[in-house]
Amino acid sequence: AANYKTRVDAAKKEADEFYGILRFYNSAKSTVAKSLGKKKDDLTAVDVEKFKPANAMEGQMQEFLKLGFEHNFEAEFAVGKAHYDSMMEYSYNLDFDSRKIIGDDYSNLEEKGYGNNHVKGPTPDHGTSVAGIIAATRNNGVGIDGVAGNVEIMVLRVVPNGDEHDKDVANAIIYAVDNGAQIINMSFGKSLSPSKEYVDKAVAYAAEFDVLLVHASGNSSKNNDVSDNFPCAQYANNSGECPTWIEVGASGPDEAGTVASFSNYGKKTVDIFAPGVSIYSTTPEDNYGSADGTSLAAPMVSGLAALILSYYPELTAIQVKKILETAHTDLRKQKVVLPGTSKKVKFKKICKNAGVIDAYMALQAAAKI
Repeated sequence: AANYKTRVDAAKKEADEFYGILRFYNSAKSTVAKSLGKKKDDLTAVDVEKFKPANAMEGQMQEFLKLGFEHNFEAEFAVGKAHYDSMMEYSYNLDFDSRKIIGDDYSNLEEKGYGNNHVKGPTPDHGTSVAGIIAATRNNGVGIDGVAGNVEIMVLRVVPNGDEHDKDVANAIIYAVDNGAQIINMSFGKSLSPSKEYVDKAVAYAAEFDVLLVHASGNSSKNNDVSDNFPCAQYANNSGECPTWIEVGASGPDEAGTVASFSNYGKKTVDIFAPGVSIYSTTPEDNYGSADGTSLAAPMVSGLAALILSYYPELTAIQVKKILETAHTDLRKQKVVLPGTSKKVKFKKICKNAGVIDAYMALQAAAKI
């Protein structure tokens, strides 16, 4: 409990710092836009260059906005705000209790059959985008094409905002395995796992039944080798790790952003990277939209795994994992910006297999097997 309170206090401090930066950015935009007789949302990089600061504070605002336009702060602030809003409202809100909705006895980890079938829930955007990346109808000229065509999605709403409980995660994995899932995509994560052993049992159960588990590394610009991010491949008490687990970081659209600035990383713990910036996908009510996150990189890998298995169903989960980790764009020697810093390091320093997935190369490798 004391450890949790320490984390809550640290998280609130971190959130306050983020909101402070966001307020300053918005204030800067308003100040510059008003001076130029424009609307805040219509402000451009050219406008910021033209602005003539009246004092030192406005000079700081101008410089900050220049950086913002150069490095696309708008997109990063949107991701950050969604993260911190959810964190403050749910994850670190000590008064929040959703178990009355679930209807279970949370102290009983072995309990099954609780919950409901309201998979849409109040905020279906995240899950809908993840599913679309994997399996949106291909070649129909509408919206996007999913990575794989010959797939079925099993919708399991396991993690409402900020309510990722070990019991729910473990039971969902078991349910998915028992009902025929070959790949389990997990676009969620947290830094505490009070009942990790129970989750580990479910993860080992999935591996026993030849199920591939694909997990997002997280969006906190942290090194997962030294920072906790659950669930994970490593079993508790150094008792081994899941052989069918793939941990996924987010890559960007160009060489300068090969590693997304928000992505967690880890030379020992993050297996591969996949596109996770400005990803256009399905959203509820027949709409589409773009978003960033390792949550969107993970289904890129899940979709590619499904594509491989649809052509070569005799392959095992371990074989598919090896294909994804070896048949990729090799970036071992490429210098990338270490997330959360301005420092440059070789890609091999932050990713176990030092590459970004490549569907063509993966399918070639599968054909050889």
